[in-house]
Amino acid sequence: MVHKVYFITGGARSGKSSFAEKLALGLAGKRAYIATAQALDAEMAAKIEKHRKDRGNSWDTYEEPLAVAELLGKLSRTHDIVLLDCLTLWLSNVMAHTDGYGAVAARSEELAEAIKEFGGVLIVVSNEVGLGIVPDNPLARKFRDFAGMLNQKVAQAAQEVYFTASGIPVKIK
Repeated sequence: MVHKVYFITGGARSGKSSFAEKLALGLAGKRAYIATAQALDAEMAAKIEKHRKDRGNSWDTYEEPLAVAELLGKLSRTHDIVLLDCLTLWLSNVMAHTDGYGAVAARSEELAEAIKEFGGVLIVVSNEVGLGIVPDNPLARKFRDFAGMLNQKVAQAAQEVYFTASGIPVKIK
Protein backbone atom coordinates (compact mmCIF):
# COMPACT_ATOMS: atom_id res chain seq x y z
CA MET A 1 0.00 0.00 0.00
CA VAL A 2 1.11 3.55 -0.73
CA HIS A 3 1.58 5.77 2.32
CA LYS A 4 0.42 9.34 1.84
CA VAL A 5 -1.24 11.84 4.15
CA TYR A 6 -3.32 14.72 2.81
CA PHE A 7 -4.30 17.42 5.30
CA ILE A 8 -7.20 19.72 4.42
CA THR A 9 -8.01 22.69 6.61
CA GLY A 10 -10.08 25.83 6.41
CA GLY A 11 -12.95 27.63 8.05
CA ALA A 12 -16.45 26.34 8.73
CA ARG A 13 -18.40 25.67 5.51
CA SER A 14 -15.32 26.43 3.40
CA GLY A 15 -15.62 23.30 1.25
CA LYS A 16 -13.10 21.14 3.14
CA SER A 17 -15.19 17.98 3.29
CA SER A 18 -16.41 18.21 -0.31
CA PHE A 19 -12.86 18.62 -1.54
CA ALA A 20 -11.66 15.72 0.64
CA GLU A 21 -14.40 13.43 -0.66
CA LYS A 22 -13.67 14.32 -4.30
CA LEU A 23 -9.98 13.69 -3.69
CA ALA A 24 -10.69 10.26 -2.17
CA LEU A 25 -13.14 9.30 -4.92
CA GLY A 26 -10.44 10.02 -7.49
CA LEU A 27 -8.18 7.38 -5.95
CA ALA A 28 -8.47 3.65 -6.62
CA GLY A 29 -8.92 1.27 -3.71
CA LYS A 30 -11.14 0.30 -0.81
CA ARG A 31 -12.37 3.42 1.00
CA ALA A 32 -13.33 4.08 4.61
CA TYR A 33 -14.88 7.22 6.06
CA ILE A 34 -14.30 7.99 9.75
CA ALA A 35 -16.96 10.42 10.98
CA THR A 36 -16.26 11.97 14.38
CA ALA A 37 -19.51 13.94 14.70
CA GLN A 38 -22.11 12.90 17.25
CA ALA A 39 -25.87 13.34 16.87
CA LEU A 40 -26.43 15.23 20.12
CA ASP A 41 -29.47 17.11 18.81
CA ALA A 42 -32.01 16.86 15.99
CA GLU A 43 -30.18 19.33 13.74
CA MET A 44 -26.92 17.40 13.98
CA ALA A 45 -28.71 14.07 13.47
CA ALA A 46 -30.25 15.40 10.26
CA LYS A 47 -26.88 16.72 9.07
CA ILE A 48 -25.20 13.36 9.74
CA GLU A 49 -27.96 11.51 7.88
CA LYS A 50 -27.65 13.85 4.89
CA HIS A 51 -23.89 13.27 4.76
CA ARG A 52 -24.43 9.47 4.91
CA LYS A 53 -26.85 9.62 1.98
CA ASP A 54 -24.62 11.99 -0.01
CA ARG A 55 -21.63 9.63 0.35
CA GLY A 56 -23.56 6.68 -1.05
CA ASN A 57 -22.29 3.12 -1.06
CA SER A 58 -18.71 3.68 -2.18
CA TRP A 59 -17.50 4.00 1.42
CA ASP A 60 -17.33 1.85 4.54
CA THR A 61 -18.44 4.35 7.18
CA TYR A 62 -17.24 4.27 10.78
CA GLU A 63 -18.77 6.65 13.28
CA GLU A 64 -16.15 7.04 15.96
CA PRO A 65 -16.13 10.12 18.20
CA LEU A 66 -13.19 9.17 20.43
CA ALA A 67 -11.08 6.07 19.60
CA VAL A 68 -9.86 7.31 16.22
CA ALA A 69 -6.19 6.39 16.75
CA GLU A 70 -7.14 2.79 17.48
CA LEU A 71 -9.50 2.66 14.50
CA LEU A 72 -6.82 4.01 12.16
CA GLY A 73 -4.56 1.16 13.24
CA LYS A 74 -7.23 -1.39 12.31
CA LEU A 75 -8.21 0.28 9.03
CA SER A 76 -4.57 0.53 7.96
CA ARG A 77 -4.69 -3.25 7.43
CA THR A 78 -8.04 -3.38 5.59
CA HIS A 79 -8.48 -0.19 3.55
CA ASP A 80 -6.41 1.61 0.93
CA ILE A 81 -7.93 5.07 1.50
CA VAL A 82 -9.32 6.55 4.72
CA LEU A 83 -10.95 9.95 5.07
CA LEU A 84 -11.03 11.28 8.66
CA ASP A 85 -13.59 14.08 9.09
CA CYS A 86 -12.86 15.92 11.30
CA LEU A 87 -10.07 16.53 13.80
CA THR A 88 -11.70 19.49 15.54
CA LEU A 89 -14.92 17.57 16.23
CA TRP A 90 -12.78 14.72 17.56
CA LEU A 91 -10.89 17.18 19.79
CA SER A 92 -14.14 18.63 21.10
CA ASN A 93 -15.36 15.11 21.93
CA VAL A 94 -12.10 14.27 23.70
CA MET A 95 -12.17 17.48 25.73
CA ALA A 96 -15.75 16.74 26.83
CA HIS A 97 -14.93 13.15 27.86
CA THR A 98 -11.40 13.44 29.27
CA ASP A 99 -10.35 14.75 32.65
CA GLY A 100 -7.52 17.24 32.55
CA TYR A 101 -5.63 18.99 29.81
CA GLY A 102 -2.67 16.62 30.19
CA ALA A 103 -4.88 13.71 29.16
CA VAL A 104 -6.20 15.69 26.17
CA ALA A 105 -2.62 16.46 25.10
CA ALA A 106 -1.71 12.77 25.41
CA ARG A 107 -4.71 11.70 23.30
CA SER A 108 -3.80 14.33 20.69
CA GLU A 109 -0.23 13.06 20.53
CA GLU A 110 -1.50 9.48 20.21
CA LEU A 111 -3.69 10.47 17.26
CA ALA A 112 -0.88 12.42 15.59
CA GLU A 113 1.33 9.32 15.82
CA ALA A 114 -1.42 7.08 14.40
CA ILE A 115 -1.75 9.48 11.47
CA LYS A 116 2.00 9.35 10.81
CA GLU A 117 1.99 5.55 10.97
CA PHE A 118 -1.08 4.94 8.78
CA GLY A 119 -0.15 2.52 6.01
CA GLY A 120 -2.35 3.71 3.13
CA VAL A 121 -3.67 7.00 1.85
CA LEU A 122 -5.11 9.09 4.67
CA ILE A 123 -7.07 12.28 4.09
CA VAL A 124 -7.54 14.33 7.26
CA VAL A 125 -9.99 17.24 7.52
CA SER A 126 -9.79 19.87 10.26
CA ASN A 127 -11.07 23.36 10.95
CA GLU A 128 -8.65 26.23 11.11
CA VAL A 129 -9.82 27.92 14.30
CA GLY A 130 -7.02 30.43 14.76
CA LEU A 131 -8.14 33.00 12.20
CA GLY A 132 -10.91 34.59 14.24
CA ILE A 133 -11.16 36.63 17.39
CA VAL A 134 -9.57 35.52 20.65
CA PRO A 135 -12.23 33.51 22.52
CA ASP A 136 -13.68 35.15 25.61
CA ASN A 137 -13.37 32.16 27.97
CA PRO A 138 -10.57 29.83 29.10
CA LEU A 139 -12.13 26.60 27.75
CA ALA A 140 -12.58 28.05 24.26
CA ARG A 141 -9.02 29.42 24.30
CA LYS A 142 -7.69 26.01 25.38
CA PHE A 143 -9.66 24.35 22.56
CA ARG A 144 -8.20 26.83 20.05
CA ASP A 145 -4.70 26.15 21.36
CA PHE A 146 -5.09 22.35 21.25
CA ALA A 147 -6.60 22.51 17.76
CA GLY A 148 -3.77 24.71 16.52
CA MET A 149 -1.10 22.40 17.95
CA LEU A 150 -2.79 19.28 16.55
CA ASN A 151 -3.23 20.88 13.13
CA GLN A 152 0.47 21.79 13.07
CA LYS A 153 1.51 18.21 13.90
CA VAL A 154 -0.73 16.74 11.21
CA ALA A 155 0.37 19.31 8.63
CA GLN A 156 4.01 18.44 9.33
CA ALA A 157 3.26 14.72 8.89
CA ALA A 158 1.34 15.31 5.65
CA GLN A 159 2.85 15.15 2.21
CA GLU A 160 0.19 17.54 0.86
CA VAL A 161 -1.68 20.29 2.72
CA TYR A 162 -4.61 22.30 1.37
CA PHE A 163 -6.35 25.37 2.75
CA THR A 164 -9.94 25.88 1.57
CA ALA A 165 -11.75 29.20 1.39
CA SER A 166 -15.09 29.88 -0.29
CA GLY A 167 -15.09 26.42 -1.83
CA ILE A 168 -11.63 26.82 -3.38
CA PRO A 169 -8.80 24.56 -2.23
CA VAL A 170 -5.31 26.08 -2.31
CA LYS A 171 -2.31 23.78 -2.02
CA ILE A 172 0.03 25.17 0.62
CA LYS A 173 2.41 22.22 0.93
